[in-house]
Amino acid sequence: MIDECLVVEFTVRNDDCPLAEATRDVEVEIDARPPQRRSDGNDLLQFSAPTSDRLTRVLEEDDRISYLHASRTDGRSRYRCLSKHPCVVHRLIDSGLIVETLRYRDGAARIAGAVVGRDVLKGVMEAAGETVGVKLERVYPLESEARESPSRRWNLTPAQEECLRAALELGYFEIPRGASSEAVADELGISKSAFLERLRRAEAALFQQMFR
Repeated sequence: MIDECLVVEFTVRNDDCPLAEATRDVEVEIDARPPQRRSDGNDLLQFSAPTSDRLTRVLEEDDRISYLHASRTDGRSRYRCLSKHPCVVHRLIDSGLIVETLRYRDGAARIAGAVVGRDVLKGVMEAAGETVGVKLERVYPLESEARESPSRRWNLTPAQEECLRAALELGYFEIPRGASSEAVADELGISKSAFLERLRRAEAALFQQMFR
């Protein structure tokens, strides 16, 4: 048995993926599941984003997207559709990357996942090197993630944990506040509304588990 498991994070830019292009036109962040490839080469997509009629319209007008379905719950829309555009992430998956999170924002994709062993990592890196716009951001042992990250313990998403960490480090929770919501949002590279939404969701998740 291989005991070494590594966490890897990639950023994909300059890709003409429909979801990436949609976030270039509309200021939202899309959380997506890994695409499911069909035998005909098309991809089945499932993703969610803050409810935006403009985002829905942009997706409907994209000729590469068909059978688009959207449902709304608690201010977010969940989408399901068929994409005729092959996703770049498939090259990394085919090389051995186990995708855990896939997010699109400002025309770029952020992929986080795991690889089992250095040999698999080498294959994933070679695939990334052959793909235009793919950049490796981080590699670290899975054990260190389990020790350092509270995401698993408190059932937070990586984006929510990042939001809480930035707010804490910048003094957002201090009295008086050491940083405004706009300042924390700028540090994270997101809008003020996106920061406040993540913060409220993170706080709700923590409080529900603390006072369950």
